[in-house]
Amino acid sequence: METLVKKWFGTWEKGDFLNLPVSENFRHTSPFGTINGKKAYLRLVEENQDKFLGYAFEIHDGIYGEDKACVRYTATQGGFTLDVSEWYYAKDGLIEEIIAHYHIGEIQEERRLVDSKGGK
Repeated sequence: METLVKKWFGTWEKGDFLNLPVSENFRHTSPFGTINGKKAYLRLVEENQDKFLGYAFEIHDGIYGEDKACVRYTATQGGFTLDVSEWYYAKDGLIEEIIAHYHIGEIQEERRLVDSKGGK
């Protein structure tokens, strides 16, 4: 599984998204929602290349099983950075599903933490 995940990141770093090691039934879930199917995912990337391509990845941690893995990394594109944790699920040597966790915006006021002195 580690080799497959490294191939995923290497393919992204090359900008070669049409050759990502994903199945036809690939499913990607993130804070933006779920994309079902390889064709739908590649179409979304094609239409939004400025948001998907040109990243460098720094892998911080990885736990690899036979057909699943969890990886924590930082993605950097120009001055933009994104800290991500993702679960990868494989089937027949291809990535079948990814579930990504990352922060996509400001914390709502009612969700902000308050310290013991009432500050924020």
